[in-house]
Amino acid sequence: MATDDGPLVGAIALTRTLPCLAEPGKFIVIGETDAAIDGVLPLLNAILPNVVSYHPFSGVMTLRRRPGLITLYPDQVMITQVADVHEGLALLASMRDLLNQTWARRDEIQPRAEGRRVPRPLDVYELLPRTNCRACGEATCMAFAFGLLESRHQPEECPALADPAFAAQHQALHEMLPPEEGKEAPAINLQAL
Repeated sequence: MATDDGPLVGAIALTRTLPCLAEPGKFIVIGETDAAIDGVLPLLNAILPNVVSYHPFSGVMTLRRRPGLITLYPDQVMITQVADVHEGLALLASMRDLLNQTWARRDEIQPRAEGRRVPRPLDVYELLPRTNCRACGEATCMAFAFGLLESRHQPEECPALADPAFAAQHQALHEMLPPEEGKEAPAINLQAL
C-alpha cells in the first residue's frame, strides 16, 4: 500500500500467462498489483510519449512498447508479446518501478486527466497541405501521414508546412505526434519497457 512518502506499489505478482495471438510463440503476462494504480495514470498520461489510449472514467491506459502493448487497469497490468516467464517477470518489475518513480514525482507533475487515443492516419492527413507534391519523399500526403505516425518522418520534412499559412496545422501536428526520438524524454527510464 502507498504511504505519503513510500512507494505506490510494493509488488506486481504474475498471476497468469496466455498465448499471444498477435505473435505466435510469445505470451501475454498478467500481473496483479498490491495497491490500486489508477491514481498514477493521469501522471503517466502527462509524461509518457508512448500512451496509445487513456480512459480516465474506467481507469485504463494502454502504452505502446516495442514489440507489443502494456495495458494498465486499476489493479492489474497486462503485457503482450512477451518471450517467456523470465522476461514477463522483468517487465512487471520495470512497470512497478515506473509506477513508483512517477508516484514519487507526483508533486512535480501536472496531471493530464483528459482521455487520449492514438491519432488515426486521417487525423494527421487533415492537417497536411494535401497537395501530393512529393517534396517529402512520399508519393502522397496520405503516405506521409502514415510515415509521421510511424515516426519515419517529422513534420519539418513537408516544405509546405513551413508556410505561415500552415502554422496552426504545423503546431497541431507536433502536439498530436509522439516526440522525436531523444527529445522531450521523461526523467523516467523507459528502456526496460
